[in-house]
Amino acid sequence: TIAEMAGIAIHRTRLHERVEHQLRRLTALRDVDMAIASSFDLRVTLNILVGHALTQLGADAVAVLLFNPNSKTLSFAAGLGFVTSAVNDTHLRLGEGLPGIAVVERKLLRSTDLRADQRCVRRSQFAAEGFTTYHAIPLIAKGQIKGVLEIFHRQPFYADKEWEEFLDMLANQAAIAIDGAQLLDHLQRSHQELTMAYDTTLLGWSRALELRDKETKGHTLRVADLTIRLAQALGVPSEDLTHIRRGVLLHDVGKMGVPDHILHKPGPLTEEEWDIMRRHVQYAYEWLKDIPFLKPALEIPYCHHERWDGSGYPRGLQGEQIPLSARIFAVVDVYDALLSDRPYRKAWPREKVLRYLKEQAGKQFDPYIVEVFLKLIEEPNPETG
Repeated sequence: TIAEMAGIAIHRTRLHERVEHQLRRLTALRDVDMAIASSFDLRVTLNILVGHALTQLGADAVAVLLFNPNSKTLSFAAGLGFVTSAVNDTHLRLGEGLPGIAVVERKLLRSTDLRADQRCVRRSQFAAEGFTTYHAIPLIAKGQIKGVLEIFHRQPFYADKEWEEFLDMLANQAAIAIDGAQLLDHLQRSHQELTMAYDTTLLGWSRALELRDKETKGHTLRVADLTIRLAQALGVPSEDLTHIRRGVLLHDVGKMGVPDHILHKPGPLTEEEWDIMRRHVQYAYEWLKDIPFLKPALEIPYCHHERWDGSGYPRGLQGEQIPLSARIFAVVDVYDALLSDRPYRKAWPREKVLRYLKEQAGKQFDPYIVEVFLKLIEEPNPETG
């Protein structure tokens, strides 16, 4: 009959709409998943999530509050659909207000009339927004509270089982995103703290070496700063500068293996003593080569006594066979050393040092690096003015 056919058509239309509705929600979940996987910025992910929540849940406004485990408070992190900016100032303690209660009870919390709900501590704020119906679901990952997802409607709203199931899925994704971002932040801070500890240790080593070698106080830090400036002037990538600085701090670490009577001898060394002294670069290599974070820094301790003309040690490398970092440091090291008093000689006048660098360009030093260095030291240091 016509009535039966009409009924079948209506049923098919509703079924089609239902399928499309489910597909839209699946697409929204996929988009949030992709945001979590591809973005390290939690704000970007949360903004995508609240946008989909607003659309797919038919909400008028959506907010995400983040939980701070140290202060035990919930604070606004992302939101959409609000008329005023008052929600941005949300700071609630555990058990305070509807979100605080949802966290304590660890379950979905509903309110059908925000204006009359005595549990709501933000009633005046929500009255200005015209909100009536409210849902808050805690964001939980690995058993830990990460925050709260808030859903607002300005008209009375009945949530069916399907709606609440989708809300639960969004809440799970939000919790995963927050947990991942917090884990990444923790790893980054741990890495920074570990790196600082490593570099502080290296600085301590360099100062101890200066004392033992009777070098002018501050020589290592001076040459480290000047080497970095020269490397930057030569266009060395910024990611390599940390390794260069570490290499400078450790440039003479191998001298710990040289006996004091040779290291501090006031007169000329014998050939046998020179042979022992030259071993310090090999000592440095052997001691440091198995320390992963120092491997990229080894070029300077191992190769800074190589010479452009191939007459240096330990391997007699020539020209660009010598690592760039070692060629850069060699110029700076000799420059600072000659300008400083030593037990066996007085400091050279600056003009004499500059003449020496020019004379040794193409012999001891890379001529292009000498050229750039001579220009650099005539420029004011941007850090000191």
